[in-house]
Amino acid sequence: MRFLIALLLATCSFSQAQTLPPPQQPYQASAPLSWELKNARWFDGQKIQKGNLYVENGVFVARKPPKVNRKMDMRGQVLINPLAEAHNHNLQTAWGWGQFADKYIDEGVFYAAMLCGDPASVADVKPLAASPAAPDVSFVTACITSSDGYPLAAVLPEPTAEAAAAQKQIVLVDSPEQARQQWPAIKARGGQWLRLVLAHSERPELRQMTEHFGRLGLTPDTASALTRLAHADGRRVVAHVETAADFDAALAAGVDAIAHLPGYANMLDETPEHFALTDAAAARAARQRTAVITTTAATALFKLDGAPLAALRDVQRANLAKLQAAGVQLLVGSDVFIGTARAELHALDELGIDRSALLRLATIDTPRALFPGRKLGCFEPGCEASFLVLGGDPIADLAQVDMPMLRVKQGRLLTRLADVAASSSQASASTADAPKKAATKKKGGKAKATAKSQAKSQTKAASKAKRR
Repeated sequence: MRFLIALLLATCSFSQAQTLPPPQQPYQASAPLSWELKNARWFDGQKIQKGNLYVENGVFVARKPPKVNRKMDMRGQVLINPLAEAHNHNLQTAWGWGQFADKYIDEGVFYAAMLCGDPASVADVKPLAASPAAPDVSFVTACITSSDGYPLAAVLPEPTAEAAAAQKQIVLVDSPEQARQQWPAIKARGGQWLRLVLAHSERPELRQMTEHFGRLGLTPDTASALTRLAHADGRRVVAHVETAADFDAALAAGVDAIAHLPGYANMLDETPEHFALTDAAAARAARQRTAVITTTAATALFKLDGAPLAALRDVQRANLAKLQAAGVQLLVGSDVFIGTARAELHALDELGIDRSALLRLATIDTPRALFPGRKLGCFEPGCEASFLVLGGDPIADLAQVDMPMLRVKQGRLLTRLADVAASSSQASASTADAPKKAATKKKGGKAKATAKSQAKSQTKAASKAKRR
């Protein structure tokens, strides 16, 4: 377990122990509910739409269901699709799941990709991830670096090649020939994706320096060989990069996604030019349909300030602008071990990304990229009925995303209150249609529950439970 924790901390660029909050009641899911959401407003990827929404059997439907469990007047509230986290490591062991899975739901992050888990640990997590109250997670179980590459420096008892050779959780490959030899074992680790590490690939002289052991990665030709093997087997490849040269090497290898915007960190105290993408690189990424996972929130983990921090942020802004102008698909990912994609959402907002475009990345583009076979990130009939209810317009005030009033996943209400989850499917006068005769006799007697009032009652009950 010590090793697994160390591996998690290292692979997310975070190695300092943190104080975790006291445990709360876990999230539970109600039975699938039928919903009538009157006077709704929702974000469609560009702007706020208005109208009524209906949910039945876990999806949005065009007409009001015959039986409604929850009728709500949404006046004043705004619905968005849940957020997605394209790069983290905190849910890839049972220990990490126990610490952080509910944090994902709490922060409205229903979809996630864990990019460096070993097969045995992921096997322990998958039954936990099957719960309807859990985030949906895609796991990478083949994480490949060189025998002197990242993240070995942080996870080995001593920084030697012999210790690296004994490392089984991370696959070590030093040449195209080794890639071909080890491919059957890599393939046996399972998964649809593998992760390659490219770090300072333009500086081979660092391999001769003991102080840089564990900070490097694959050679470009080895990365290319692994990518060809993966694609021949129908698998996809995501590449960890540090510098602009690594970005170019990843594109030359033909990877499907790049994890880290160059300039998210400056491990070797290099000049900003080492991280600046060229227009040609951005155009090639767009042409090859290579997605880029942003991870700008991870910069805060390095405790920079003043001129060094300002220089990195300037590079990040310039790189993001070039990628967006070229039409490269951006994916929201934080690589913040104790956090989620919400941290990245705010980091990108501070960098000046257009608010509507940012919300689209987080709630539409990234979920669909993580789970391409599903109808996510939409409110049309047939779309999965997963959404967050906010108190106001997140385009005008992004802080609204930090305070979800309700969380609904595939038509199920997610709550920390077991009695609320158990009773939610019961139709009542306040949420279901009353008989027509009763409605005729008592006009207006049917109370309409708003999202705000229901959220308030849940919050009060949770506070009482916490005080006990």
